[in-house]
Amino acid sequence: MGENAWRWTDAWIFVSLVIASGAGRHRRAADSRRPEGVRLTDVLSTADHLNQAIPERQDVETAVRRLVGAGLVTVSDGWFRITPDGEQLWRTRPRAGVGGTVDSMQGVLVRRHTPGSADWQLAEEEHAAAVQEYVVRSIPAPRRSPEGQSGR
Repeated sequence: MGENAWRWTDAWIFVSLVIASGAGRHRRAADSRRPEGVRLTDVLSTADHLNQAIPERQDVETAVRRLVGAGLVTVSDGWFRITPDGEQLWRTRPRAGVGGTVDSMQGVLVRRHTPGSADWQLAEEEHAAAVQEYVVRSIPAPRRSPEGQSGR
C-alpha cells in the first residue's frame, strides 16, 4: 500500500471520532457554552472499545492529519469535530456489523477521498494525559453500602 493510501488506522480513528461524537445526533444548541465535538479522551475510549486497544500517539496524529487534510474532521482548541463532508461520508457508507465498520469505512475512504495532510501535532504529554484520564474513568466506582446512611 502506498504512502498516500488510506490506512486501517485512519479508518479506525475516523470511526472512533464519529461514534464518540454521536454522528451528529446530539448536536448542541448554538448558544451552548460547550463546543460541539469530543475530546481526545473520548476518541481513545471509543477506539479502545472498537479494537480493544488504545491508539498510539503517532497513529492518532497521522490519522488526524490525513482526515483534517481531506476535509472530514476539524480540530480546534482540543475539540475534534466531524465536518459536514465527514458526516455525509458516514451516513452514506455501506452498513456493516460493528466488527466490520472500520474495514468497510477504509474501503469507502479509499474509493471516495484522497488523504490530505494538515499541520497538526499531538504532543506526547497530551496523549499521555488523555490515556491516563481514560484509564481513571474506566475504573469502576466502589459500591456504597446502604448501611449507615440516614433515613434508613
